[in-house]
Amino acid sequence: MIEDIKHLPLVSVIIPVYNMKKYLAECLDSVCKQTYPQLDIIVVDDGSTDDSGTLLREYSQKDNRIRVLTQENQGLSAARNTGLECSLGEYIMFLDSDDWIDEKTCDKSIQMMINTEADVILWSYIREYPTSSKPVYLLGENPYAWDEAEIKTLYKQMIGLQGTQLREPQKTDSLITAWGKLYRKSIIGDIRFVDTKIIGTEDALFNIQVFSQVKRAVYIPNTFSHYRKSNSVSLTRKYKNQLVYQWQELYRRIKIHLDSENASSDYYQALSNRIALGLIGLGLNLAEDDRLNFTQKRQELKKILQMPHYRATMASLPLNYFPIHWKVFFACAKLGWSFPLSALLLMMNRMRG
Repeated sequence: MIEDIKHLPLVSVIIPVYNMKKYLAECLDSVCKQTYPQLDIIVVDDGSTDDSGTLLREYSQKDNRIRVLTQENQGLSAARNTGLECSLGEYIMFLDSDDWIDEKTCDKSIQMMINTEADVILWSYIREYPTSSKPVYLLGENPYAWDEAEIKTLYKQMIGLQGTQLREPQKTDSLITAWGKLYRKSIIGDIRFVDTKIIGTEDALFNIQVFSQVKRAVYIPNTFSHYRKSNSVSLTRKYKNQLVYQWQELYRRIKIHLDSENASSDYYQALSNRIALGLIGLGLNLAEDDRLNFTQKRQELKKILQMPHYRATMASLPLNYFPIHWKVFFACAKLGWSFPLSALLLMMNRMRG
């Protein structure tokens, strides 16, 4: 049996940790109890101050597959990069320290990876609220495989939605999370995560760069991952006023990547759509700020609508695929109507709870 285990490919599971002692045991237990034994469990303690480190040392003493790496606080991207640099596995999986995975996640995904010779396996997840759970099927409830002739459609979707995909603009970033995937390490190569403080959304650029190299990918609808989503509301929610500029840098870097690929015009249109659809996230971020009154929120939104890259991408955004409520939303954005757009965003924010 030992010999059989040694011949199994090694999977590196990279878990960044920062002050997550409350949830950390559940996360680590879910990995240690995997039915697939050949694991290289890399936990990067990113300068925690809440005794997460003590718990990590306890787990590493009980399971010799766990390696604990410590560093000064540098953020999620840096912690993941540290894990990548030290990984020993042929395959890579990322897991956030407040989430967990089903016990057969590694077993089933590595089997699929080997059987199909895929570069990436994607799966669905369950959104875990404090009092309820909601399954989220990324691409429906049936499995799907992209070969070399089709993979560019998935790559393009990660850059931005097009055509009938625009019917659900809120799903712009549904496929770009680093977790919920098993990667062939060789396909990642020297690609690394860029700090969220620079680009706002670290997973998007990483996966766009990775999937530009992917030759084959497989989607399995199993809800292996459990994504913890708190529905508690803090007393004061603040507008991230730097997000608009961070995303502007993200878009600039995606364009540089497309330029380096000599991408065709439809890829640039996908990016243009991503920029336009980003107004949803920026607007909701603004709408939930309890410190600003309606007039102040409207003024901030007006500034965003007047930014050249939003004006340009709104002008080229096709409205015919959107359902009626999104048609109204983006029609107002195209026209620069900040008052009705602000009212719509406040209504949407209240509906989100």
